[in-house]
Amino acid sequence: MKKSIVLLVLFLFFLQSCTSQIYMQPQDLANVVQTKEFVFVAKRANPTNYAVINSINAIPNATATRVLDLDNGYGISFKKNEISVVLPYFGRSYQAPINTDQVSFRFVSKDFSMTQSSGKKNKTVFTIVPNDVRTISKIYIEIYPSGSAMVSIDSNDRQPISYDGYIEKLPTEKK
Repeated sequence: MKKSIVLLVLFLFFLQSCTSQIYMQPQDLANVVQTKEFVFVAKRANPTNYAVINSINAIPNATATRVLDLDNGYGISFKKNEISVVLPYFGRSYQAPINTDQVSFRFVSKDFSMTQSSGKKNKTVFTIVPNDVRTISKIYIEIYPSGSAMVSIDSNDRQPISYDGYIEKLPTEKK
């Protein structure tokens, strides 16, 4: 009897951990996608360079994973006439940066094109091409119905990298 209760509790715990998290209500998500004004909050970075992954896995007591959890403050802000990007970079750069500000993705673009399309499973896909940032060729954002999102950045001088996170409403500015 005790064994079956323990198994039932473990099963319920497992079932609870498998549920998906809703980051934004569907009507709010539809509004921010329609206006194209929102914030992508990055929670994890997914590098593609195996040298970085092997270095991470060589750390004592580290879990064997290729996902890097990020602190608060990283993301992309989308406004009507401006995109502001603050994201770390882990991977191979094909050109050495001139200063340390160029190691990560930190830029503001005011000249860009943004196209929207629908993907499988009701996701929305944005493709952004910044025209005034020479090192970035494209930014892809996949927004899922739960409010979670994935960003992939294709760069002209670095290996691609992706980020997992979620969508938030753009904070209102106080005047």
